[in-house]
Amino acid sequence: MKQRLIHNLSINGVQLIVNQMLGLGIFYVLSTGLDKNNFGKINLALAILLAIFNILSFGIDQLVIKKIASGVDSSTILSIYLTHVLITGILFYGLLLFGFYLFQQINVFYSLLLLIGIGKLMIFFSTPFKQVANGLERFKLLAYMSVISNIIRCAGLITFAATNHLSLRNVILIFVSGDIAELLLVIYLFKRAIKTPLTLKWNGAGYINLLRESLPQTGVVLITSALARFDWIFIGFMVSAIKLAEYSFAYKIFEISTLPLLAIAPLLIPRFTKQFQQTVIKVKELKLLVRAEMIVAAFTGLFLNSCWSPVIDKITSGKYGLINTKTIFILSLCLPLLYLNNFLWTIYFAHGRMKMILSSFIITFLVNVTGDVLLIPFFKNEGAAFAFLSACLVQTVYYLKKNTINELNHIWQPAFFCTLCALISGVASRMLFTGYPLILTSGIIIYIILLFATAQLRLSDRKELAIFNS
Repeated sequence: MKQRLIHNLSINGVQLIVNQMLGLGIFYVLSTGLDKNNFGKINLALAILLAIFNILSFGIDQLVIKKIASGVDSSTILSIYLTHVLITGILFYGLLLFGFYLFQQINVFYSLLLLIGIGKLMIFFSTPFKQVANGLERFKLLAYMSVISNIIRCAGLITFAATNHLSLRNVILIFVSGDIAELLLVIYLFKRAIKTPLTLKWNGAGYINLLRESLPQTGVVLITSALARFDWIFIGFMVSAIKLAEYSFAYKIFEISTLPLLAIAPLLIPRFTKQFQQTVIKVKELKLLVRAEMIVAAFTGLFLNSCWSPVIDKITSGKYGLINTKTIFILSLCLPLLYLNNFLWTIYFAHGRMKMILSSFIITFLVNVTGDVLLIPFFKNEGAAFAFLSACLVQTVYYLKKNTINELNHIWQPAFFCTLCALISGVASRMLFTGYPLILTSGIIIYIILLFATAQLRLSDRKELAIFNS
């Protein structure tokens, strides 16, 4: 079990690093090669499409992982889920096409939405194969499935940028080509590596049962999809594409900074599902995991803020660094909360507490939307970041109140102390030194000292971690 966990974490980590580096390359070329207006429009289109396709999953994707990890026949689940994505995906894109032919005058943004939507539809069709591979814990296969689109996009964009042919038209061409290639490769790899029969057979009763079981999670997906990109869409339509370009740049770097969370999150669902099927819950191991996640999360925030403005302004020719200093600081405060919320969500999901999870996301969504509506018109991007921070904090408080494992009642403390250590380290290093290399180095040293002083980092952690992996 120890070697398997380390192996899976390593594969998932490598895949995420590769994907995030490719994504960063894509984002960098687009942000520096296109003007802010076109860059903002592309991000607005992607925000809308990603939110819609996430909603169309109905939450079945997470349920598929859980069912397969529990031993349900993967062939039956694959067939039902594949039927679902084909029906919902084709219906949605059919409505987009209908709108294109229905109206006499279609603006440039709608055309952009329609074209990029072709690629996102292909990615949506590939989802069932990826989720089955995840449920079977075939993370190496999943890694291959997940990188092809970004490889094509990154290589294509760099080529066009190097030859001075980067344009909105060529960007769309590259995006669609990469997404189609990913679907084809996913099907090929799945048929080659997994013995699960690839059949498409209508199973009405099974489909209805799956929809019923996923109904609470459907509400969660609906809320989280809107929550994840409501601020982008609101800024794009209510403020300007230029401000969205600035906010989306900061938010993209913020998303990339959650790489460790992205690496461990897919591993927790099958692991927690199996653990909570047992009578004895290893609470000590859970506490160690939370503390480790909080140390990483707070360190990430410290790193981001220590070198943000000089580094980002240098690589973007002054377009996205200084102007986003306050935005990235507010977003970085969300990192420990995101780690803690994901940890608690996974526990509740493994326990099947879907209605409670739905309630938490409804409350979080209302807080975030209210904050966006009230703050963005006055504070623009900083208002959106603060609204997101408020929503994350409210969700954390709600999850902690709904906890039924008494030994985990105080797992918020590592998040508080690690964040406090990072804030003190960042302020002290800026008071002592100038120049981001010295600020970053001294900040890290002070952070480590404070972690030991507050017992968030202990010499015994290595032994306990070895026991956790066994």
